[in-house]
Amino acid sequence: MSSISFFTPGDDPGADFLSLLKHNGLDPFSSDLPGSIDAGHATTVLAVRCDGGVVVAGDRRATAGHLISHRDMQKVFPADDRSAVAIAGAAGPALQMVRVFQLQLEYYEKIEGKPLTLEGKANQLAEMLRGNLPQAMQGLAVVPIFAGYDDTRETGRLFQFDVTGGRYEEQDFATSGSGSLHAGTVIKLGFRSDLTTDDALLLAVKALWHAADEDSATGGPDPIRGIYPVLSAITANGFRQLTDDESGEVFSQFREELSGGE
Repeated sequence: MSSISFFTPGDDPGADFLSLLKHNGLDPFSSDLPGSIDAGHATTVLAVRCDGGVVVAGDRRATAGHLISHRDMQKVFPADDRSAVAIAGAAGPALQMVRVFQLQLEYYEKIEGKPLTLEGKANQLAEMLRGNLPQAMQGLAVVPIFAGYDDTRETGRLFQFDVTGGRYEEQDFATSGSGSLHAGTVIKLGFRSDLTTDDALLLAVKALWHAADEDSATGGPDPIRGIYPVLSAITANGFRQLTDDESGEVFSQFREELSGGE
């Protein structure tokens, strides 16, 4: 049976969940690793601003070297009911970071009685990436995208990061992963300031399809297996992830567009 932690006033971690873990000897980003490691990697994710919020999407493929290690990996997760994080990079550390990030936001809200601001959430994720830097130097880099609905500004906002914890707010869209160059080009050509949520979802599918067409590590839609990109939207109503059937319908619209409506 574990004992209850007691803190002196100077050691009290307050609403910082990471400090609480470290106080109890549970550092989630330990750097004690044996040299370089070749691990499974998640690939292409993106976020696009639209009228009323932001769309976050990701392909489903994970690779290990030249092998496909997973065909239906989840890469987009709700951070809380107003934000989401999409992962690219080393899959294991990325999934661990998402779980700790979700707990941090919940812990802060329980301690403070109110949620972190969207910018505060982005800063917290940047701090976690800085803590993961020793693992990144050993081949386990994580490069996520964070996006959410800002109740104060009544608009969607999105943030991009680098492996050192650098945090950069993007105005219109963000991409990350091995297919990010191709996906970003498609979004840049198709982006409009008046995109509806449905328009942004269709643009996200286009971007991921073209990325998969050029990048072997990015997985395209697989109608035979019923595997489609993970699509989600964050609006004033909160986070919602589309079902596979709904994602399939968006892909069907894109397929009709490609075939000229035939």
